[in-house]
Amino acid sequence: MRFLLALVGLAALVVVALVSLGLLKVDTRAGSLPSVSVNGGKAPEVSANMATVEFGSEDKAIEVPTVTTTTKTISVPTLHVNKPTDANGNSVTTQ
Repeated sequence: MRFLLALVGLAALVVVALVSLGLLKVDTRAGSLPSVSVNGGKAPEVSANMATVEFGSEDKAIEVPTVTTTTKTISVPTLHVNKPTDANGNSVTTQ
């Protein structure tokens, strides 16, 4: 399979080289699409007997779980950034 793919690639390179050196010239002519006409005809008739759908609402008693929350104290990671200062104690800013 690889040999066949390599052979096709090599053939393509040879054709490109021949065209670029002017040793091979490909003549092309403008083409046109065929003309098509549709006359007459009739769409099919379809008869459908469909069900009816009614939407509404009614009240029912269902069990719903309740969720409560509590406050706990936990340890969370923190990050503090201290900006560098110069010799006078002023913060250094880049411009």
